[in-house]
Amino acid sequence: MANHASALKRHRQTVKRTVRNQGLRTRLRHVVRAVRHAVAGKDVTAAEETLRRATRALDKAVTKGLIHRNNAARRVSRLSHAVSRLKAGAVR
Repeated sequence: MANHASALKRHRQTVKRTVRNQGLRTRLRHVVRAVRHAVAGKDVTAAEETLRRATRALDKAVTKGLIHRNNAARRVSRLSHAVSRLKAGAVR
C-alpha cells in the first residue's frame, strides 16, 4: 500500500466507490431479472411495469458511471423487444 497522503486518499475513495457500486450493480441485476421473469411467466402487466422500473434503473446507472450508455441502451432495447413480443403474442 502507498505511503503518501494522496495515494492513501485515492485508496479510501476507491474502497468507498467499490462498496457503493457493488450494491447498485446487484440492484440493477435484480431489476433486469424481474423483467425477464415476468416475460417468461407471460405476465404482460408485470412485464410492462418492471420494464419501466428497469429502464429507469439502467438510466440512473449510466449517470452514476456504473455502466456505459451503450450497454444500458442495448439492455433496454432487448428487454423492451421481449416485452413487445409478449404483448403481440397476447393480442393474438
